[in-house]
Amino acid sequence: QVQLVESGGGLVQPGGSLRLSCAASGITFRLYRMRWYRQAPGNERELVAAIDAGGVANYADSVKGRFTISRDNAKNVVYLQMNSLKPEDTAVYYCRADRMLDYWGQGTQVTVSS
Repeated sequence: QVQLVESGGGLVQPGGSLRLSCAASGITFRLYRMRWYRQAPGNERELVAAIDAGGVANYADSVKGRFTISRDNAKNVVYLQMNSLKPEDTAVYYCRADRMLDYWGQGTQVTVSS
C-alpha cells in the first residue's frame, strides 16, 4: 500500500521558516519525481516545487529564492525548506509522487500570520 505522509506544518510569523517533510512508503522512492503543491482557500491547487529522480529541482516563480526542495533517497523522504515566509504562502501543502502512476499525501496546513 502506497502512503505519503506530510509533516512539519504549523503557524509561523511572516519572515519565519518551516521545513516540511513527506515520508513515502510502498514505492521505489528513488525512481519517482516528487512534487510539492499548495492550495489556499478558494484557490486552485498550484505546483510549488518539483525534484526529479536525478535531483534536478524546479520552482514556481512565487517561491524562487525562498523555498528549497530536496530528497533523501535512503530515508524515502522529500523536504521543502521554506524561508522568508509571507502571509500569501498560507495554504495546505501536499506532496505528490509520480512516475507511471501518481500518489498524493493528505496535506499539512501552513499558516503565516502575525
